[in-house]
Amino acid sequence: VQLQASGGGLVQAGGSLRLSCAASGFTFSSLAMGWFRQAPGEEREFVAGINWSGGYTYYADSVRGRFAISRDNAKNTVYLQMNSLKPEDTAVYYCAAGTNFRLPRDYWGQGTLVTVSS
Repeated sequence: VQLQASGGGLVQAGGSLRLSCAASGFTFSSLAMGWFRQAPGEEREFVAGINWSGGYTYYADSVRGRFAISRDNAKNTVYLQMNSLKPEDTAVYYCAAGTNFRLPRDYWGQGTLVTVSS
């Protein structure tokens, strides 16, 4: 299983970014996908999850209404659209795959850094 995240960068508060995660090495449509993040000095936390078909999504309270997770099974890619970004969203964001869309953490990719300036 390989998960390659991209799209991180520096953005001002109130701005938007879209993260992408390209998957390979498994049947993409068979697993739930998700995003987690880890801020400096903090534990890794769940951000968003999506089931195998894209029909069900689940979000952490801190991002609900601002972030949107989606997937394209034809492209083996999962996305995280992040709007109305806040400085507290600054973290390394990790793509993950698993069997439970509410906490898909069986497989991990490398992270991509998102920095939100105030």
